[in-house]
Amino acid sequence: MEKEPAVFGRKKSIQVVFLVFMGLLVFFSLFSNTLQSLALPKVRTEKPVKGSLLFSIEGSGSLQPFYEAKLSNTAGWKVQEILVKGGDHVKKGQPLIRYHSKVAEHELEDAITNLDKQNIELQNVQDQFIQSTMDGDDIKIRTARRDLETRKLDLAAQERKINELRDGLATHKEMTAPFDGLITKVNATEGLVSAGGPEILITNSSLGYRFDLSVDSTLLSSLGMSTGEKVEVEVHASQEPYTRIINGTIDEMADAEPRAVSSSDGEAGKTITVPQKVLSVKVVDAEVKGGEQVRIKLEKRSREEGWMISNEAIHQDRDGMFVYKLEEMRNALGNEFIVRKVRLQYSERNSKETMVQSDSLYEEDMVILESSEPLQDGNRVRLE
Repeated sequence: MEKEPAVFGRKKSIQVVFLVFMGLLVFFSLFSNTLQSLALPKVRTEKPVKGSLLFSIEGSGSLQPFYEAKLSNTAGWKVQEILVKGGDHVKKGQPLIRYHSKVAEHELEDAITNLDKQNIELQNVQDQFIQSTMDGDDIKIRTARRDLETRKLDLAAQERKINELRDGLATHKEMTAPFDGLITKVNATEGLVSAGGPEILITNSSLGYRFDLSVDSTLLSSLGMSTGEKVEVEVHASQEPYTRIINGTIDEMADAEPRAVSSSDGEAGKTITVPQKVLSVKVVDAEVKGGEQVRIKLEKRSREEGWMISNEAIHQDRDGMFVYKLEEMRNALGNEFIVRKVRLQYSERNSKETMVQSDSLYEEDMVILESSEPLQDGNRVRLE
């Protein structure tokens, strides 16, 4: 009977030791698994969403004249009177500047006086020719005839000179508007001669105004825009407290220098070139004067539908484009996350999202956006 308590005590001690051993085994297994998990690459994920891609072009600029003429004082005369100022609307032929023309007027008067003198001298030569003919002296007749022809040539040259002086006086004594337009700048100063540059800048209001935007060629193609297409333009003038919407027209789509951007495949320092085009929009509106700030926004959804994923998730190698998704593995010590590479059959993107199609992507999948370390298919990772 005395041995039974001793046997019972030893069994109880063995049970206690066994339980402590199993507890320590479980603790160290979990602890080691936790330490190992902390060493795994950390990833950030998102779930794909079914939908279509929204293409959008948005930009702003300043309205510039579609055509601007620079009017100069080519004669070099002093400015007598300036008749317009910046911002004035003018009609074709309207006087803009008057110049001091006294010197040219005196030169014209002198030329007319010389013409009168030459006419008198011509009459004298004609009288000499008549007298020589009556005397019958052949030498004097020939001399008088040559003198008569010379005087006629001098008279014709003087008449041409007078016409040129008249035309120059009519042209240069007054600067006029070459077309209906808007005076954008006046550089002339009354009482001074032009410094050599244009004295008047005038825009042709009938041709309208334009502004340019630099856009991605692929995006422009996805929107299906073409020259001649109508667009809405938001106009804001500095002196007006509100904006208004006017119609514009795509006038030109010209090639531009490609733009270098950072690659989205996660490789540091890697850049790619994106083809660019300059989109020129023309507006014709009676209230527009030039210099107004304008803004346009063009939007269109893609015809195709697919899985919408952020651009950061898209990668590319020699075999094409792909994404990484997580595969969750359940076990006794917790859940594990394994990286799986998924190839894409089709993709289309805008500045923020990519629409993809793949037979291996589903709504509940977790697509990797960012990783603390480079990844490969089959890697174990942990969620951020």
